[in-house]
Amino acid sequence: MPESPIRKLVPYAEKARKQNKHIYHLNIGQPDIKSPAAAMEAVAKHGIDVLAYSRSEGSEEYREKIAAYYHKNDIPVSADDIIVTTGGSEALLFAMGSICDAGDEVIIPEPFYANYNGFATASGVNIVPVISKIEDNFALPPIAEFEKLITPNTKAILICNPGNPTGYLYSEEEIKTLTQIVKKHDLFLVADEVYREFVYDGREHYSILQEESMAENGIIIDSVSKRYSMCGARIGCLVSKNKEVIATALKFAQARLSPPTFAQLASEAALDTPQSYFDDVIEEYVDRRNTLVTELQKIPGVTVGNPTGAFYCIAQLPVKNSDRFAQWLLEEFDVNGETIMVAPAAGFYSTKGVGLNQVRIAYVLKKESLLKAVEILKKALEQYQD
Repeated sequence: MPESPIRKLVPYAEKARKQNKHIYHLNIGQPDIKSPAAAMEAVAKHGIDVLAYSRSEGSEEYREKIAAYYHKNDIPVSADDIIVTTGGSEALLFAMGSICDAGDEVIIPEPFYANYNGFATASGVNIVPVISKIEDNFALPPIAEFEKLITPNTKAILICNPGNPTGYLYSEEEIKTLTQIVKKHDLFLVADEVYREFVYDGREHYSILQEESMAENGIIIDSVSKRYSMCGARIGCLVSKNKEVIATALKFAQARLSPPTFAQLASEAALDTPQSYFDDVIEEYVDRRNTLVTELQKIPGVTVGNPTGAFYCIAQLPVKNSDRFAQWLLEEFDVNGETIMVAPAAGFYSTKGVGLNQVRIAYVLKKESLLKAVEILKKALEQYQD
């Protein structure tokens, strides 16, 4: 089981804190935006006398409201097409367990969300990477690159849209290209769409299930964690119009009994969050993105992708090994008692030796903190001896 590139540096951060260093956390996608008040009130005023199991697939009321949310986003699904999970993480595990046997393969454009490596390992599934490049802003690799990787063991292509860790938003044309590949080879297309609301510059998110032809081949992974700044709720869902997929995933859901009751209450209430909440959040993230990318581009030797969704970017640094650099930042470096924590990007690749000089930066801090953090990074790079 691989280590998390996001969390493995935590012991060094704890030690730095004990040395009274202030750390700007650029390493983890924990939004500082307040969770919707309605979600918190739903739990505070619950009126439950017995905290009982819920249904394995999630409460019917909640699934009906999720389906209504999808309809608003032109995704025609019903409550029966949805299984509520303990976070998007469990939805990914259910998906891999439902469509793959041990030794089967899933093709994933890399860099990708690091825990896909862990989910695949836990499921006995082999990840087959197809590399997207920072020079292309991590756009979808050519269709020929996918097709030459397809074997009899290939069961699916998995994407994150918008992407973690790149912030790249796949266009409608790119989604249609993927649709053609999976239909041609009778594969599944699994789309991790947890950042659906976070799209910028006038762009629109295009879901795989907006494609009518994907009814039997499409699986959506979703979560309330980022959408409503409710990472601790641990509520997600698996969505598919393929009845056999849902029936199989339900067996996994039954084996773990049920998703958490209070968190479902909060998540159901969160679905009533007004659009104004997202408008304000997106405006804030665009400002943060612009600030971060502009300032990073000023540092000699730094190359940065331009994210069009989510709240991450990949930065390529003038260092040989970002793991060592990230540890050095916490152990040996500070500016007036302040330092930064970044996520080394090699852990977001499964191809060995790729991404060694890259880091993922989450712009989930306020603008003023991002400016300070980038200034610290600049001074660190001036001083660091690789």
